Amino acid sequence: MAPAIPAAMERPHFIGIGGAGMSGIAKILAQRGAKVAGSDAKDSPTAEALRAHGVTVHLGHAAEHLADDASAVVVSSAIRADNPELVRAAELGIPVVHRSDALASLMDGLTAIAVAGTHGKTTTTSMLAVALTELGLDPSYAIGGDLAGPGTNARHGAGDVFVAEADESDRSFQKYDPQVAIVLNVELDHHANYASMDEIYESFEKFAAKLRPGGTLVVGEHAGARELAARVAAAGRADLGIVTVGEGEGSDARILKIVPNGMKSEVTVALDGAEHTFTVSVPGRHYAHNAAAALAAGARAGLDPAALAQALTAYTGVGRRLQLKGEAAGVQVIDSYAHHPTEMTADLEAMRGAAGDARLLVVFQPHLFSRTQELGKEMGEALALADGSVVLDIYPAREDPVPGVTSEIVLDAARAAGAGVTAVHDKAAVPEVIAGMTRPGDFVLTMGAGDVTDLGPLILARLAN
Repeated sequence: MAPAIPAAMERPHFIGIGGAGMSGIAKILAQRGAKVAGSDAKDSPTAEALRAHGVTVHLGHAAEHLADDASAVVVSSAIRADNPELVRAAELGIPVVHRSDALASLMDGLTAIAVAGTHGKTTTTSMLAVALTELGLDPSYAIGGDLAGPGTNARHGAGDVFVAEADESDRSFQKYDPQVAIVLNVELDHHANYASMDEIYESFEKFAAKLRPGGTLVVGEHAGARELAARVAAAGRADLGIVTVGEGEGSDARILKIVPNGMKSEVTVALDGAEHTFTVSVPGRHYAHNAAAALAAGARAGLDPAALAQALTAYTGVGRRLQLKGEAAGVQVIDSYAHHPTEMTADLEAMRGAAGDARLLVVFQPHLFSRTQELGKEMGEALALADGSVVLDIYPAREDPVPGVTSEIVLDAARAAGAGVTAVHDKAAVPEVIAGMTRPGDFVLTMGAGDVTDLGPLILARLAN
């Protein structure tokens, strides 16, 4: 049985309630019986889904949106100090709670599995959530994307397991104290918050240090994850178990075989003396590794690995992670959230394998000025894996423009790497541009963490005409 609603969360107000992380917490609280309200800049399907759970969603940010009797105001790191609702909270003396603290309070008293890493968090968390649901364990979960089956990013379940995506971008994952933690990979990203790899490692070490007594750290095969494991082992927590996942002979959960099959893969993993073969319903080696990590983590949380492996076949995808949006005029349109060069390369290679001899065209939107400034060259080089690309202007999200930092950094690097790229500054023009590039049998991949995802249906509609 899930714990009661924390006192501070009985009547919470969320600023930016439509965000992936914020909406999930709001949804769980509403399902637990809290009186939830919040605001967002614009209406959205997420806001409508929250209203269906009884949540009051105000459009725009204004002081009057905050009720005088709110028990707390929940914010993410993206909320600025001059937000009128935040200013009003200070005037009323209403406590301000960070999103991560709110999520941590929801995991109290439950067996928590937290999934971290520079890439792959959403997919791996989703795989676990689906598999545990398939096993009848009725888990609670909070994910940074919508599951293809249930169509939601969060749920309050009656079971005693809580699966959560743990975000390192603002160090907020250091607030959690899970029983099992997965760290898939560790790379330099989020340049506005981390100045070096040393800072990144320090942040992940603090996350791992919060594991409950007798807990388990599951690490992927990525060099950064293995370095983290070595640092955690050297820190002297003798009570912690460390489980390695990968294709190498020394891995505790060893991936023996990955057999591609169109947009799926068949994966065989050796764990605790037994072999488990199951289907992963997304293409690409990195997704097979995510599934193996989910299997290892679930086993260390006390689940039967054989049953869990079969339950993982129920996973059918999560929004924006190589999500098929549809097909028109013989062209398949797929959406990818990839925005870091490592992610871009992994998804492009996965699609190369799935597409076979067909052409792969990409619509890429760089995400954040800071990331483009630091990694724009590598983004452009990744686009050389496609047969042709359209590059949009940078999606700023929470950032202000940086002088001299534009998508030209990506375009120049792509051209230098031999990629065929076209700059399109008007997003509305993309469907027409893509219609002029495609022919039957092609794959079109919309790629990026911004609003490039909105283009998939528009491209399909244009192709259909």
